[in-house]
Amino acid sequence: MQENLARGLSLVSRAVSSRATLPVLANVLLKTQDGGIRLTATNLEIGISVWVPGKIETEGTMTVPARLITDVVGGLPAGERVDLEMESDDTLLIHAGSYRTRLRGIDAEEFPVIPGAGDQPTTQVSQKGLKRALSEVTFAAASDETRPILTGVLTQFSGEVLTLAAADNYRIAVKTVELMNAVEETSVVIPARSYTELMRVLGDTDDPVDIILAQAKSQVIFKVDTTEVVSRLIDGQFPNYQSVLPTSHSTRALVDRDELLKAVRLTALIASSSANVVRLGFGEEDHPGSIAVNAKADIGDAEGQVEAQLEGDPVTIAFNARYMVEALQNMEAEQLAVELSGPLAPGVLKPVDDPAYVHVIMPVRTPS
Repeated sequence: MQENLARGLSLVSRAVSSRATLPVLANVLLKTQDGGIRLTATNLEIGISVWVPGKIETEGTMTVPARLITDVVGGLPAGERVDLEMESDDTLLIHAGSYRTRLRGIDAEEFPVIPGAGDQPTTQVSQKGLKRALSEVTFAAASDETRPILTGVLTQFSGEVLTLAAADNYRIAVKTVELMNAVEETSVVIPARSYTELMRVLGDTDDPVDIILAQAKSQVIFKVDTTEVVSRLIDGQFPNYQSVLPTSHSTRALVDRDELLKAVRLTALIASSSANVVRLGFGEEDHPGSIAVNAKADIGDAEGQVEAQLEGDPVTIAFNARYMVEALQNMEAEQLAVELSGPLAPGVLKPVDDPAYVHVIMPVRTPS
């Protein structure tokens, strides 16, 4: 059916390389399997494979340009039956109603081998739980390729706990998730880009996602219903982030996350025209029961007040506005604890109702 094939193609096409070094990497592999078609695409870092139900008259396999077949099938009428037929080794006929399209492909023998999930998962985790954890962590990974290890997410398995940690030079995000079954202690680093694509596949359900670590520990496979996401691993030693996590504080504020996010976003409009710095004043003399959020630049200035429950010493600290906004908008908590140990020490954000998550942001040194 058109809708099933279109959905499968839109999912796998996310893994197609826009700058493929090999022509076949711009293609999607179509293979008859178990009374349906297995669609697969890869850029050699990540591979996505989706099984689509159908009726098979003759077994076969071939590759065709991913973007072209996705657009062709997506443009067919919804609810239409789509017939796929190999007319030769390199030509695919797509026939639906009064529409007929032929696509030239590349022999399937040239397509890279993508490992399948097999039968035995290493462990399982709730789709909803993993999706939320990834949304709170992956954005903190570095985008700069100069230190490849930091473009990944440290993924640690220990007993019935999965710990995810991402960091660049200015922030750290750490989240723990319960596994459905215990697993031996092991750590791998998975590209943040792979996790971003996995999030698109995960549903808001407690149904499990199977996690399979390849024997050689060079790849990891996530199996979600009829979809499989395969990712390479990043070699190297992930920094010891735990040594940077503050263990004490001299100032603590309980604040509404949405209100703080609004204030930072508004002041960031001014901050963006200079060094993108926002200052947060905790327990200032003029505003003892609130956090003062302000920014100054040549173009103007902005200030907002956010009510908070404050404990400890008054302090003013400066942060990069973008890092603050990204941290706050990716949390689901209503109430947030902000913990500080002075104007030049890392700031800690902790959701009040979620002890399994912590986010650390390095402060910005300012002349004042």
